[in-house]
Amino acid sequence: METEESVITSWFTGRLPEDWFSGQHEFVIDREEIAIIGTLPVPGAAAETSGAERAALLEGHIQRFREETRERRIEIAREAEHRFRRKVSWGVSCDGQTVMFTTLSIPVMTRLRQQERRVLDTLVAAGVARSRSDALAWCVRLVGAHTDTWLADLRDALQHVDRVRSEGPDLNA
Repeated sequence: METEESVITSWFTGRLPEDWFSGQHEFVIDREEIAIIGTLPVPGAAAETSGAERAALLEGHIQRFREETRERRIEIAREAEHRFRRKVSWGVSCDGQTVMFTTLSIPVMTRLRQQERRVLDTLVAAGVARSRSDALAWCVRLVGAHTDTWLADLRDALQHVDRVRSEGPDLNA
């Protein structure tokens, strides 16, 4: 059964140069954005280093990949943005560290009651966030970090609903 997400991931899998990443790449897709996170092999020299030296080596390795692939990534992103009507973001994972090169920041409108606004204002007053917007983003990240399994189950269930819905009768025919 073909879903929009499977079409997008298949297109990118066919379009990405095979020598860019080791192993599988991760695709994070929503209504506005397609994020591709590829795994870079750990440089051989990393085995001989630790601490700050290892961190600097990995940072340099990631930065080199970013610079060397920039033009090609932009070209692929433009094609995908035209084809799928979503922005494309890039990132890499190396030795357990994930670095996003580009990401979208989308404004989200919401209505909050006074009690909810007070939570945000407390986070701002305490210096946890610079603004209500920052505080709300912080809250969303916190919830996401503590409910990963539940959110993954919910996303799986939604994908199942999409599959079942697409197999149903075409009401527009």
